[in-house]
Amino acid sequence: MIEHTAQEAGAGMAADIAEQAAGYERLLAEGLAPIAAVARQVAELSPRFVLFTARGTSDHAALFAAYLTEIRLGIPAGLASPSSITVYGARPDLRDALVVGVSQSGGSPDLTEVVRVARESGAHTLAVTNNAGSPLADAAQLHIDVLAGKERAVAATKTYTAELLALLLFVEGMRTGSGQLDAADRAELDRLPELARTLIEDPTPTQLAARYRFADRLVTTGRGYAYPTARETALKLMETSYLSALAFSGADLLHGPLAMTDPDVPVLAMVGDGPAGRSMSEVLGRLAERRADVLVVGNGAPAELPAHAVRIGTPAVDERFSPLLDIVPMQRLALALALARGEDPDAPRGLKKVTETL
Repeated sequence: MIEHTAQEAGAGMAADIAEQAAGYERLLAEGLAPIAAVARQVAELSPRFVLFTARGTSDHAALFAAYLTEIRLGIPAGLASPSSITVYGARPDLRDALVVGVSQSGGSPDLTEVVRVARESGAHTLAVTNNAGSPLADAAQLHIDVLAGKERAVAATKTYTAELLALLLFVEGMRTGSGQLDAADRAELDRLPELARTLIEDPTPTQLAARYRFADRLVTTGRGYAYPTARETALKLMETSYLSALAFSGADLLHGPLAMTDPDVPVLAMVGDGPAGRSMSEVLGRLAERRADVLVVGNGAPAELPAHAVRIGTPAVDERFSPLLDIVPMQRLALALALARGEDPDAPRGLKKVTETL
């Protein structure tokens, strides 16, 4: 649900972004035990694969969870195509699978239908929402509340990062089998709220907005855990500044789309400190050859940045946790850029919070 009253343009989105550190604290304090209980139940069920279903911003959180599931649990995971069920009437055999619906509002009819059909076909079902009383939560056997509170702006920010953390806690809880986190992970996650605050207060994204004020097109890229951040960044820029923003994995960017990059098409590259971040070195090198306008975001340390590239550094954390921090400066860039272009990111033209698609 959105609180939207007459106020300064962007005030709602700014307030939502500012609440993310407190949201992490709340989820770690109040949500950890309920999520651990769900993780323990699902671990006992031993699903043979995990299928996530989501739309929009939540789709990027689901993609992050799919990476976690395969890398950390060794269980095949993927994202469902809701229209195969809601439009074509398909009834796939989902026995012994875990189907996870991820939605901030929990009010999307097509996701609710996917979870309902999956449950009828023998799947274990879980809803991850910001609304415990939603249709999606009612349709699933299990539910995780991301505890983000009311969101003021149409463009999702704090609900996205709350979904990321909730899904991370769930997957890591499944990995231990007890639902509890490893001590090292818990210690690092306890630092998360304060690290988020440093990024919320960093003026760099606002200062960089002028660099992209007159851009018509933009590319975002990343690999592994950083790829969902690239996709979410592109979506935020599209829905608040009406930019034509395209997101590619670093590998896909090298296969054709690289041809669109030049000094007039900015590239926002998510580069973390881990295997995926190191694999972005070739991408950055090819972008340098094309004299692309590059912004590198993250805690990775590329051996060489393209000429004229700029950088937004983020705190050094485990690669799994970087998406919970790297998106914050990108949200703030989207906010500042929209305002610089004379737009109101709280209420993007023609958009509403819940898109009803069947």
